[in-house]
Amino acid sequence: MSLPIALSCGDPAGIGPEIAVKAWEALRDQRPFFYIGDPHHLPEGAPFVEIEAPAEAIEASATALPVLPLHFAGASHPGQPDPADAQGVVDSIVRGVELVQSGAASAICTLPINKKVLADGAGFAYPGHTEFLAALARVDRVVMMLAAPALRVVPVTIHIALADVPHALTPQLLADTIRITHAALIRDFGLHAPRLAVAGLNPHAGEGGKMGTEEMSMIAPTLAILRAEGMQIEGPLSADTMFHAGARARYDAAICMYHDQALIPIKTLDFDGGVNVTLGLPFIRTSPDHGTAYDIAGRGIANPSSLIAALEMAADMAAARAEASGGDIAGTKKT
Repeated sequence: MSLPIALSCGDPAGIGPEIAVKAWEALRDQRPFFYIGDPHHLPEGAPFVEIEAPAEAIEASATALPVLPLHFAGASHPGQPDPADAQGVVDSIVRGVELVQSGAASAICTLPINKKVLADGAGFAYPGHTEFLAALARVDRVVMMLAAPALRVVPVTIHIALADVPHALTPQLLADTIRITHAALIRDFGLHAPRLAVAGLNPHAGEGGKMGTEEMSMIAPTLAILRAEGMQIEGPLSADTMFHAGARARYDAAICMYHDQALIPIKTLDFDGGVNVTLGLPFIRTSPDHGTAYDIAGRGIANPSSLIAALEMAADMAAARAEASGGDIAGTKKT
């Protein structure tokens, strides 16, 4: 059986603990994973078993949620974030990364965090999970993908004002994003010849310069270079015709120029099942595509669909990476 997935606890005042239990109930030993956090934060009466090492999670998953325990300073209450818990949340992420990098876990899946709480309680200086994971992995550039069965999208620019997008888009950023995406589709998704569709920045992809010139001056020349490297790329395309069913059948991932251009179509198609994947890391990381949801935490009504999809995708990516490397789930070469 494959190695288990490490699940960092996220903010224990959010919905993370309860959807972790619901995900275990849905997956059990089909997709073994273990929760890294304080078991006292789990919903009252939830079946769990403390483990000392990830390998124990495989057998334990059949009867209870495996928990690799961490002591948290705060006595967390659902819906009431506490900066005293911040260091424990950070430690959970760090421990998960250590375990996946050592080969003890196949991937890390991260539950949602609150960046302000982490900054207030632990001096967390990163914009979010992605940047922190890149720093832990000592990687300069990573790429965010949102993935669902119907669509994979990658925004080239992410959390910046729309007015800043044209200035942030550069040939180097676009090329790096596409190269990282292309490599990940081969290594982690098992696609031998990925097909990419690249959106234009402007309406109608600029319409020959009448509605903007970035397509002619920057996007098209960059795509020509990448095609010369052997990549299958369409574009720049008008974004308003890229996401209907017929168009989606022609590509494996869509490269979009800004946040909403990518996220509106995927959230419209599959709001509950989208998965956040970080490409370009030396290990696999997925996450549910939602936040802490303090307003419903502890009420037992949180939907675990995105977490379940994230765990299943992490397992599938680990298997694909193992096959690509000719080794086991951890990527170790067979002898």
